[in-house]
Amino acid sequence: MIRTLAIANYRSIRELAVELHGLDVVTGENGSGKSSLYRALRLLAECAGGASGNIVGSLAKDGGLSSTLWAGPESISEAMRRGEVPVQGTVRREPVNLKLGYSGDDFGYLVDLWMPTPSGSGFDPETGRPRRSAFSLDPEIKREQVFSGMIARPGSLLVDRKGNVAKLRGPDGEWTELSRRLDTFQSMLTEISDQDRAPEVLQVRDAVRSWRFYDHFRTDPDAPARQAHIGTRTPVMHHSGKDLAAALQTLREVGFERQLDAAIEHAFPGSRVGVAVTDGRFSVELRQPGMLRPMQAAELSDGTLRFLLLTAALLTPRPPELMVLNEPETSLHVDLMPALAELIVQASGSSQMIVVTHSEALLKALRDSGAAHEHVLYKDLGETRIKGLGTLEGPPWSWPKR
Repeated sequence: MIRTLAIANYRSIRELAVELHGLDVVTGENGSGKSSLYRALRLLAECAGGASGNIVGSLAKDGGLSSTLWAGPESISEAMRRGEVPVQGTVRREPVNLKLGYSGDDFGYLVDLWMPTPSGSGFDPETGRPRRSAFSLDPEIKREQVFSGMIARPGSLLVDRKGNVAKLRGPDGEWTELSRRLDTFQSMLTEISDQDRAPEVLQVRDAVRSWRFYDHFRTDPDAPARQAHIGTRTPVMHHSGKDLAAALQTLREVGFERQLDAAIEHAFPGSRVGVAVTDGRFSVELRQPGMLRPMQAAELSDGTLRFLLLTAALLTPRPPELMVLNEPETSLHVDLMPALAELIVQASGSSQMIVVTHSEALLKALRDSGAAHEHVLYKDLGETRIKGLGTLEGPPWSWPKR
């Protein structure tokens, strides 16, 4: 299980280390930094080759590193916090960079990205001057580490990457070169695949790649979940929900029928979800009390369809190591929150869960379960912080020096 999530210099998060407990709920007022924490976690997953393939590509979609970096001063004094002096910048002591990492029961991982000064791409043979690269705004991965334990200490490091070079620590404590040809825009988690020499890198990569993110399922009239699709066995629903019908049918056929029917009964008493199959194309239908025919996916309300999508995601027969839900309450009626909370708590028995929400009804239902640990975010001089956690409190964490 992930025990600590650490983020530095991402949007409103200047420096944050969050202790995780298995089922963690992140909440706070609008603009408190919930979305920043969620997006930072998705960026961390991209280091292992997520949906976008690499973290630099994901940052480009976010507007580039320069637009995602912390915009406040490098440090905020207590006098600034008390309002005795205005918030102002000082002479920088550290480089401009974005740092992400986590530590867990087995291994930890961290990455440090920075914006290099514009450099050449070889030399122009005619002028003899450095040739500027067209990709000069791309950030570079400056440092990566895989370590054991809760903190990346010198004695706990297993693999250490600096720039293009990665070194491996042997059983005798001696460092040997693992690779010196790493691309600065690719994580070593995707570049190194030596099972014999560096199995820890592959273990971290496989663990991070197993993380699943579900964020604002589409429920508009043209949403993929409302359309019929060719069905194949689907133990893991796609993040878009396009294979919802196949995922629901898979749940029935692999022994999850009772859990599926119970979830639908809790949310919509007397109803039962089914799957119509025509020429190999699967589509969702919902039978409801008093109706002479099942309601087709195109007829379902946004909230009903979204609940079915969340049900298929949370009841997965192939649970990930970590599942993250971002504002799952969107479009759902307040009366559905107890049923959704029950599904989340049930899923936390086989997957670590992080839920980002601002729904008081969902928060109450999760609190009542006694299984959730709550993190309330707030802004202090533009900086995202956790209520009840002092500046020097929180889980231990250490970023490596350059």
